[in-house]
Amino acid sequence: MLLLRLVAVLVVIAIGVNLVLFLWWRDARYLQFAWRIARFGLLFAAIMLALFFLERAFLPFPI
Repeated sequence: MLLLRLVAVLVVIAIGVNLVLFLWWRDARYLQFAWRIARFGLLFAAIMLALFFLERAFLPFPI
């Protein structure tokens, strides 16, 4: 869960930096990169949440 939070913070910072760079330089590649970061961040979050769900489904009781 800590890894998921850390990645979320880094993704938000990276998207914010790219948006500021876009506003400063007016270059569309910064928006494209921000969109790519957002997609991979959401993909990572979905994979982590799926793993958490599978862990709870197959190991319902602590060992």
